[in-house]
Amino acid sequence: MKNINSNGGLKIALYEPDIPQNTAAIIRTCACLGAQLEIIEPCGFLLSDKRFKRVVMDYMEEKDIKFYKSSNDFFKYKESQRIILMTTKASISYTKFKFDENDTILFGRESAGVPESIHKLIKDRLKIPMKVNKRSLNIASSVAIILAESLKQMKLI
Repeated sequence: MKNINSNGGLKIALYEPDIPQNTAAIIRTCACLGAQLEIIEPCGFLLSDKRFKRVVMDYMEEKDIKFYKSSNDFFKYKESQRIILMTTKASISYTKFKFDENDTILFGRESAGVPESIHKLIKDRLKIPMKVNKRSLNIASSVAIILAESLKQMKLI
């Protein structure tokens, strides 16, 4: 498999993640599939948390993790880049969307998603269709689904 992140490429961004095991699993998924991970702080846990360290193993040393001190810093840095928000509030399915290798795919906080102010900043909002009366998938599962689809579309896997 081609490494999609030499000087750019597909990025997964997490908005203020609050469950250490999910973030650790996402770090491993991104490292194994060649996507850069971006974390918008503050996190709802310490990176020294034993639950986080147990799941992340040695993948935290990867060079493809970027931290932003705030969402303002994130959006300032991404000013001219396409950001796609994954949200249960979207009407468009991820399967109906054409991903690009320079996209940043943003996932909200496990406990609350992203604030309405961030929803308004992002033009492209997608969802993973689910059965009626189901709230949401685990964020680590959602990242894996979306990352696999985007890599497939770009013929990178």
